[in-house]
Amino acid sequence: MSSLARFGGRLAVRLRSLTRPQAVVLMVILALCAGVWWSAGAGNQGLALSLVAGLLLAVLLGILHLSRWIGGVHRANQNAHRELRTVVEQLQRRVVATVEKERLTAGDRHQELTRTVTRGLRQSGHGTDLLLRAQSREIEALVQLFQQFTPRAPMPSSGDFALNPTDLLELLHLVRLRRPRLVVELGSGTSSVWLAYALQEYGGKLVSLDHDADYARQTRTMLAAHDLNAVAEVRDAPLRELTVNGKTYQWYDAGKLTDLTGIDLLLVDGPPAATGPDARYPALSVLAERLAATATVVLDDANREDERDAVRRWTEEVPGLTEERVLLGRHAVLAYSRTGAPVTV
Repeated sequence: MSSLARFGGRLAVRLRSLTRPQAVVLMVILALCAGVWWSAGAGNQGLALSLVAGLLLAVLLGILHLSRWIGGVHRANQNAHRELRTVVEQLQRRVVATVEKERLTAGDRHQELTRTVTRGLRQSGHGTDLLLRAQSREIEALVQLFQQFTPRAPMPSSGDFALNPTDLLELLHLVRLRRPRLVVELGSGTSSVWLAYALQEYGGKLVSLDHDADYARQTRTMLAAHDLNAVAEVRDAPLRELTVNGKTYQWYDAGKLTDLTGIDLLLVDGPPAATGPDARYPALSVLAERLAATATVVLDDANREDERDAVRRWTEEVPGLTEERVLLGRHAVLAYSRTGAPVTV
């Protein structure tokens, strides 16, 4: 009984889901079946046969309609399948083209990266070789410096803003050769201590100027630690506006130099380039008349454009000043001889 009830329930659900045309067709078929049953029961064979013929015709028409509908569904499925296959083929072609393009691009990038890495390794190796050679030169110069002097306190570090050991060694060699009585240094620091040691050997005097009061105080502290105050003096000389040949520069306070005459060696190592263009050019405009009859001028950082231009202008503007080729490295060395004075070699 329960199975029959479940069957009836499923049938009722299906009947409720029929569309209106389907319900009409079902009602017509049921009516024909009822007519056939009634005619057969009443003994009206002709009517029963007619109704059976109509029922068969209705079934045939239904089968034809269902066949056409199934054919249409099949054709639609085939069209959809063809469209889907076309889309898939196009997608495959695009994917293959994209993958091939990326493969070629990746190959090109790989080759470019390989060339870049190889070039970088070569440059790195060359740069490392140059660095090692430079380090070797500086170490050799530092060893020679400490062989020449026995410091009485720890020496300040060289390099960076200070002179390199190779430059210091060449500068001190020049001092020993020419034995200047008065050395004026524009810009104090590590070189002040080394110069003071060299000048102490024969009684020379060093006067250093510095625009930075803190840096000047540090240099004075280093000189005191090495017991060199009797040899070297550091003066505070803040930057002031100075007009040379119609152009204004930031240069040391010239009032700090009024008592200095007979300068045998002038070391121009300041002001720093950060204070303005051509920062060191005014040096000889102020100090040329305070040089000894024969003197030496040393310009640091002569590998820079402003300093090279300063050397050119000095030799053109200061009578008796010529450029020498004594030192290597970053120094430019110039010889000064006032007219009629003997030249010191």
